[in-house]
Amino acid sequence: MECGPEGVPQHVRALERANHVRKARATVKRRIASGELSAAEVILGHRWEFDTMPVTEILISQQQWGRGRCHQFLLRLAMREDKKIGSMTQRQRTAAAALLTERSRSAGDSR
Repeated sequence: MECGPEGVPQHVRALERANHVRKARATVKRRIASGELSAAEVILGHRWEFDTMPVTEILISQQQWGRGRCHQFLLRLAMREDKKIGSMTQRQRTAAAALLTERSRSAGDSR
């Protein structure tokens, strides 16, 4: 059994890391759904926990966003639906955040 510097087996460290990532992702999705955090903030942020997370998971976490709205949004950005947040370029992040902010403003105006 391979142990790290702390004497903790590698598989245990991997499980701890995976649990940390799952918990962070669930928390951020809840915060987006409640309106406490915006999807744009998450996309612009650089937290390692979200690097391998598909951008669709963040978009769908928003209220009144389903697969259809998500698909249309990503088409406007010429982005694949399986695009990972960590693989987005800074230009893609900025464009997505700007479009999300624009959409939230226009949705707020129509209420």
